[in-house]
Amino acid sequence: MAIPPKLYQFLVCCFASIGSFAYGYDLSVIAQVIASETFIERFHPSTNESSAVVSLFTGGAFFGAFFAGYLSDYIGRKYTITTASLIFIIGGCLQAGCTSMGMLLAGRFISGIAVGTLCMIIPLFQAELSHPSIRGTVTALQQFFLGIGALCSSWIAYGCYTGLAGSENQFRLPLGLQVVPIGILFFATYFLPESPRWLAKNNKEDLALRTLAKLHSHGDIDASETRAQYEEIMSEVELERSRPSVGWLGLFKTKDRARRIVLTCALQASAQMTGVSAIQFFSPVIFSNIGLSTGRTLLYQSVNSIIALIAQALCIATIDLTGRRWVLILSNVGCSFCFVIGAILLAKFPAETTNNRGAQIGFIASTWIYNFIFSYGVGPLTWVIPSESFNLAMRAKGVGLATMVSFAFNTMIGQVTTVAMDQVGWKFYYTFIFCCMSNAIFFWAFMPETRKIPLEVMDSYWKEAPYFIPSWKPSRDYAKELDQHVEEIDIKREYEHKNSVANSINE
Repeated sequence: MAIPPKLYQFLVCCFASIGSFAYGYDLSVIAQVIASETFIERFHPSTNESSAVVSLFTGGAFFGAFFAGYLSDYIGRKYTITTASLIFIIGGCLQAGCTSMGMLLAGRFISGIAVGTLCMIIPLFQAELSHPSIRGTVTALQQFFLGIGALCSSWIAYGCYTGLAGSENQFRLPLGLQVVPIGILFFATYFLPESPRWLAKNNKEDLALRTLAKLHSHGDIDASETRAQYEEIMSEVELERSRPSVGWLGLFKTKDRARRIVLTCALQASAQMTGVSAIQFFSPVIFSNIGLSTGRTLLYQSVNSIIALIAQALCIATIDLTGRRWVLILSNVGCSFCFVIGAILLAKFPAETTNNRGAQIGFIASTWIYNFIFSYGVGPLTWVIPSESFNLAMRAKGVGLATMVSFAFNTMIGQVTTVAMDQVGWKFYYTFIFCCMSNAIFFWAFMPETRKIPLEVMDSYWKEAPYFIPSWKPSRDYAKELDQHVEEIDIKREYEHKNSVANSINE
């Protein structure tokens, strides 16, 4: 029996998301690496060097996201993933085999370039492959596989920290294992389809049609839905060809373009300012402020990764039903309240004067609840919304720029967290409390809902939406036109499905 088209699209996007696994793994594993006794004995890192181990990775990712915008338009989405996978393998091998701090830092930077490329291209690739009705589900796979990577690295790191004490494998083995899934992705990309939208844009119309048919109608190029989507894509391509090409400055040329760039970049920056990276990178430092040992912290963070994965799975199951806007708003509010509780506990029960077990449990619980809320709402939507907000001409550079902003803020958090926790302690949490709440207010005011809007009509949708969103409802004529557009695609899909079933029965 042939695989249903949506399931096939979902499976293809799962394979692509292995690149997100590498990002989650590397984000999580580094906290154990820089806290390992054998790592400290081997390299004697200063505070600034420990911060550099973290921030050079995200700094490299910043540049990777920038170049991915060019690379993905030039060689395609699929081969950009292949190239990034190869670069990551080189960086991972340098990290695992490092004999000096410089070699480790070089490996971190090279791996970061690859991860920045993968984080930019994967949700874009997924959005261009999938039907609008499941687009949120498949682009949320980015955060879900990031969570799987964090889960694996947390337990691997905890096992190596406790089971390989006294051996340099305590930190080398976790660093080396990160190349295994990316090696699988490197070979798997040979079997992945190229984005039909990129193919059409690059004068490969026949291949674009065959790829669409493979994705949406079991390879039948004459299927009505496949033909309808092909015509929509070609209409957009012809429109884009009639316009000047979009460079980086062209992203800001019109008000609706600039607005999308500002909002998607703000979205990526806001996610980092919720404090998630501070907890991921420096959990032993933060948890020590309430009297928890490194071993205990790594264990609790391993449990935390399971909680995150459950939340991300729940997001995948519901995001195309709940929409984006209110999930994003309420998640930021919830994150803010969790940091309020954490700040109170750190202030009232510092490790220097007390070792209150109840306060430690409360702090752990608030961190777990925060992680669940972030992983359900904020984290996935930072990848979902940018990947579906731009037209074909803007998409690669727009998503690339938003991803660059994410890594720029990620790098900044990596640099300042240890210094801030040393100098101001729990008061550093004020930053995250304020930012989470201001995020919620900002997106309530300015972020429109993008659920189930076809990519080919996203331009007209953003032009229709006003700057101040809460008071807006689409005009009756526009809403009717949009509903009719989506309904036509769904009717054609249902018609084609029934024909396919009938043909199978007859055969």
